[in-house]
Amino acid sequence: MAKENMSFMVCCANGAGSSLMMKMTLQKVLTKLNIKPGKLHHCALSEGKSAAPQYDVVLCAQNFASMFKDAEKKGTTVIGLRNIMSVQEMEEKLKEHGIA
Repeated sequence: MAKENMSFMVCCANGAGSSLMMKMTLQKVLTKLNIKPGKLHHCALSEGKSAAPQYDVVLCAQNFASMFKDAEKKGTTVIGLRNIMSVQEMEEKLKEHGIA
């Protein structure tokens, strides 16, 4: 998977507070890993479910990951997180999925 210009989407239930904080955490992790995203978007699950196939990677809380099965079938990498604010967990998961 190309590391430059990948598109990332982070989702939370309402698309306001948690997803914005998750986006900021992801920005820290991507900077640390020297990955320059082409697109970085945060939104609510309702938008995320339909928009997910347009992104290379979707990150969300672990309990929401199963909502993105259709996007996975179309090639989107879906990463469920136990702690959506954890820099360490996010970095580990990106590496596990071959993104870093």
